[in-house]
Amino acid sequence: MILKTPEDTRALGRSLAPLLRAGDLIVLVGPLGAGKTQLAQGIGAGLGVRGAITSPTFVISRVHPPDPSRGGRLPLVHVDAYRLGGVAEVDDLDLDADVDAAVTVVEWGAGLVEQLVDGYLEIRLDRDEESDERTATLVPHGSDWDERLAGLLTVAE
Repeated sequence: MILKTPEDTRALGRSLAPLLRAGDLIVLVGPLGAGKTQLAQGIGAGLGVRGAITSPTFVISRVHPPDPSRGGRLPLVHVDAYRLGGVAEVDDLDLDADVDAAVTVVEWGAGLVEQLVDGYLEIRLDRDEESDERTATLVPHGSDWDERLAGLLTVAE
């Protein structure tokens, strides 16, 4: 998917939100400035969670509970694994305690968090420096992600 603006990136997140359920893990992959936090903002908006979604780089993890006034239905656990040194440090966060009850979105999590669940969705974001356009590639790993994403991809085309 081509995302021409930051709002397009957030819109992709909002369009994913109805497909998400408790226990889902989304791993965001991409270089600095690719739009990982913007995508997480869209997911949070689509889930109707409380609080502004900002990069949790320094706190590593934030939990955003659902906001009933915004139609919130699931909590969002937003993690930035950039400063983590390995799987052992991820284990220290006790993310597996939250993963069953929430949607967990992890920036910089490739190779670190996949063991938390049986199936997860990887979203690769790349940014063209000249045009500032982003390209999003959705890569399902196990579970029923292929089936859930089929409707989203039909709408996007």
